[in-house]
This record gives sequence, C-alpha cells and structure tokens, in this order.
Amino acid sequence: MPGQKREAPSNDLGEVKLNKRPRVESKETQSASKSSHVNDILSGFEPFMKRYDPAKPVHVVMETKGSTGEWKTRQEDEDGLKDFLQPLVSSDSLALKFEVSAQWNGARASRLTLPHGLVHTPVFMPVGTQGTIKGLTSEQVRACGCRLILSNTYHLGNRPGGEVVEAMGRIHKFMNWDGNLLTDSGGFQMVSLLKLAKITEAGVLFQSPVNGSEMLLTPEKSMEIQNQIGADIMMALDDVAPSTCGDYKRFEEATHRTLRWIDRCIKAHKRPKHQNLYGIVQGGLDPKLREFCLNEMIKRNLPGYAIGGLAGGEDKALFWRVVKQCCDRLPKDKPRYLMGVGYTLDLVVCSALGCDQFDCVYPARTARFGTAITREGLVKLKKQKYKGDKAILDASTAVGRKYTRGYLHEICTKEATGSQLLTMHNIEFLQNFMRELRASIRDGSFGQFVQTYMLKEFPNHKYPTWAVEALLSAGIKID
Repeated sequence: MPGQKREAPSNDLGEVKLNKRPRVESKETQSASKSSHVNDILSGFEPFMKRYDPAKPVHVVMETKGSTGEWKTRQEDEDGLKDFLQPLVSSDSLALKFEVSAQWNGARASRLTLPHGLVHTPVFMPVGTQGTIKGLTSEQVRACGCRLILSNTYHLGNRPGGEVVEAMGRIHKFMNWDGNLLTDSGGFQMVSLLKLAKITEAGVLFQSPVNGSEMLLTPEKSMEIQNQIGADIMMALDDVAPSTCGDYKRFEEATHRTLRWIDRCIKAHKRPKHQNLYGIVQGGLDPKLREFCLNEMIKRNLPGYAIGGLAGGEDKALFWRVVKQCCDRLPKDKPRYLMGVGYTLDLVVCSALGCDQFDCVYPARTARFGTAITREGLVKLKKQKYKGDKAILDASTAVGRKYTRGYLHEICTKEATGSQLLTMHNIEFLQNFMRELRASIRDGSFGQFVQTYMLKEFPNHKYPTWAVEALLSAGIKID
C-alpha cells in the first residue's frame, strides 16, 4: 500500500537478505590471489626436486678401452661414436635399446635404437599428423636429418583407417618412410577436440569434425589401430585434462583413469616384439598427484615414458617444475618424452632438466605463416623490410644457404614453394640445433652452450624468469 514500509525478503533462517550487487574483486586483487595460489603450489614441488650446484657441474663420459679422446674431433659422425664411448646406463626391451653415452648434471646424450634404426637424443620429432609433414615428401624429411617423426592415431584411424594402412604394408611402406615413427594415442584430441568428445570409463566418444560420424576410442581400440599402423613407438591412451582447467577433482580422476587405461593398453598390445608402448605420466600441476602417477607408472616397467598434460598454456613456473620432478623420478635407463614442446628455449631448458624426446607442430606450422627459425631468432619474412634483402636466410641449413631473404619474402605465403622451403629450413634447423646440443653434453661444454644460446636469443639480457630459475636448478647460472 502507498506509504507502507517495504521489508527486505527473508530466507528460511529468518535472516534478512540484502539485495546487494555481487562483490567484484579488482584486477589487482585477482592477480594477487592467483599469485598466492601459484606460490602455494610451487612450494609443494621442493620435496620432489634435485638441484645442482652451478659451481660444481658433474660431467660424466666413459671412453672405451684404448680410446684417447679422439672422439671429440669426430662428433659429426654420431653413429660412429659407439666405438669410442661406453654406455653409462642402458636398458633393453623387446624392440628398443636405450644407452646413455654422456651426462652433464641432469642433461644426457643417448642412443635410442628402434626397429627402423638409430636415433640420437635429445631429439626433436616433427609432426606428420596424417602420415605426412605438410608440403614435404618423405625423401625431403629424411634430407632434413630426421630419423624419428610422428603421426596421429585418431586422424589416421578416421582417414584412411587403420585397416587400410595395415593392408598397404603398415605406415612405413604406406608413406615410403624408412626411418622411425611414433604414433600419438589419440588422447590429445580430448583437449583439441574437447567440444566434440565425451570422456567415460570405457573410452572417448568423438564426433568427427569432418562428417559428424562418431568414433569410440577405447584403450583397446587405440592399441588395435596403432598395431595396424605399425609405428616403432606407440603411446598409451591416457585421460588428458587441460593443464589450465584448475579443477583438482578432474586432475585426480584423469590420473587414476590413466593408470587403469595403461593396464588395458598393455593387455591389448599385440606386437610387443615390433612396437614399443610408452606410458604417459599425468597428474596435472599437483606434485603429489604427479608423484603418485610416477610411482604407479614405473611399476609397469615400460620401454619408455612420456610426460603428458603440459604445454597447454599453464604457468611456466609450474611447467618446468613438473618436468623436473618427472625427470628426476623416472628411471635413468629409460627414454623420457616431453609431449608437445618445440620452441628452442623450451628444448634447451627441458634438455637441461633431463628430457630425451620432444615433438611439436610449431616449426612446420610457423613456416606456413612465413616465419623462419634462425640463429638470430625468428625471422618474419612477410615484413616489408625483407623486400630486396640479399642476405641469405641462415647458414646452418641447405635452404638457408641457397635462398635470400628477399626471395623468400616474395613467395613465403603466396606460393606453395615458399611454405615448402621454410618448412624444410625450420625442420633442418632444429635437427642441427639438437645435434649441437648433444655434442656439448658429450664434450662437457653444455653449460657454455646454454649461456651462448641465451645471449643470442635475448641480446638485451631480459631473460624469462621461469627459464632462469629452471636452468639454475639444473646447475646453470645465467649471468
């Protein structure tokens, strides 16, 4: 009624509800809260991390009897170094042999022998999702120095189908590739195709982004398709929770499910004498969950192990700590594969932390956008400043020595040849870069290699804090 005092509504407890706007924190408060949360997580990693003294690097290499150090002048012939260096530790599986030849603190240079030949690690592995690295023939990939590349189970299973690849002699004959291959399990598509996927205990139900058809990818089905494909290394199907999801319960669920699924993968794997099954360590950004998964995964005594669930936009301070925790804990005589990493800074830091294998679409994808990876950093050839530039691209690769920046500027995104040339350059650049990194581990100059790289990459000395901290934990102090 007019003039009557209006009362605020009450809740069931007889308390007065005040019609207030929801409290909105300032950006500064939100940032401080996030920083505090990250710091709480960071402190949890300390009990699981081994740190090296920058003043006392530990370099270990064991020469064969009668060797007088001449191998140091023969490092270009990596295959021949077996006659001069004895393995520090090694392991033999049914279809894999891994030998650590040299170690500098946590970084190691190793020999990984697979059914289709020898691979030297740390190694970068280019990604050929559909059985091809876009724009390149298998002969061109080999000419870039690659001995181990990737293909994807989910995509090959959709098109042309695992049974078709098998009928054509499996993946090596199918794509005319005489080197080694690794197939992803299809688990990453839980993240990349999340809106088209439903995850259950049975497996992952995908809806094809091409024609809308459904595909149930179970651990057993993933093994079946990968056995049909015939890659030298095959990955177990894992439950991948995006590293940025922030939901502990989801990470916990994914970790326990990953362990249940690895047992199903082991049981379903039909070609252990020809193909190696790697398990994938999950656990999100939580050190205790990671430690639990590490302990359980190591009990399975697999030929190799991968560090999964990273490189998805998480805080780099957490990223490197997870990598270090895993490298410190995984067996010293087994290969360690960090999934989804391909930037040179990440390759350097994570090699220092103890990783052996890396993969990423980055070098090929960035080439298609007209960007070259060089010793001077990234060269974005679309920029007008390169018009008429007579300088060669980079002296370290065949493409880089033969073609000028001015020529590549004109064709980089306009002609298929431009993308092809830059893809070849970027892939060969990373192969050569990793070869130099391995040589520095063997001859004991790895610390200087890292220092030189950081100065070239960051001439203004504005180093990323996370990288400085990570390298310090690995025994390298960046001045």
